[in-house]
Amino acid sequence: MPKRQATQTSMYSVKSVKNALDVLEILTEYEYGIHLGELAAKLQLSLNCTYRIMKTLCEKGMVEFDQQLGVYRLGVYSATLAQKLLKSVSVVSYAHPVLEKLARRHDESAYMVISQDNEVLFLDMVDCSQPIKTTSMIGRRMPFFTNAAGKVMRALDSRDLLEKLLKKSGRRKELPDLDLLDAELEAIRHSGVAIDRNGLGEGIISVAVAVRDYAGKVVGALTLVGPSFRLLTERLESEIIPSLQEEAELLSMKFGYTRAFA
Repeated sequence: MPKRQATQTSMYSVKSVKNALDVLEILTEYEYGIHLGELAAKLQLSLNCTYRIMKTLCEKGMVEFDQQLGVYRLGVYSATLAQKLLKSVSVVSYAHPVLEKLARRHDESAYMVISQDNEVLFLDMVDCSQPIKTTSMIGRRMPFFTNAAGKVMRALDSRDLLEKLLKKSGRRKELPDLDLLDAELEAIRHSGVAIDRNGLGEGIISVAVAVRDYAGKVVGALTLVGPSFRLLTERLESEIIPSLQEEAELLSMKFGYTRAFA
């Protein structure tokens, strides 16, 4: 593609994104919808151009068209996306002080991890001061079965759902055996703690405890990650796991969770 043509295409793509974002911003002010002509006038675009933008946004579920009234309004997916973004922001704001406390207390890398379909996202992190430490994974996505956070967040899932999630992960050579994974998650379900060895890399251990909201739903996992020569079994059981459980329960309470007592 000639350089001039590529530049024009790039400029057009950015402009299209801007127009789409302008549409969504305008629609937030029109609870009952807006007609195409009025929207085109506000955007200072032609009817044809505005229609193409709206058609694309409708296909993605961001916008919906009311055929009876002939108006466009924000779609269901826009609200869902907004809720997800707000949830991520609130998770970070609540979790970060806890991560700082855990990282200071144990001098290991502490993460807040959330679930995203068949993967997990390392959403926030406070690093340790150790001279030897693991590479930062903040912002990285990993298959749920490769780490403690993913396993503890999926511990309550049915076998059928686990099978579907594994299929979404593609034809990976490292896909776990479903029977073994199901048995491991059963043990995690009873203990409330997940420990993974070497899933994030050779000699790396991750240990995690789930964080829940007011409905008991898992919203994420507090996770400590470090080298195996420091995260020894005795230290995990006597120091780190009790600490993670305590902080996870306190953090869950901030999301409205109340533990049921027998």
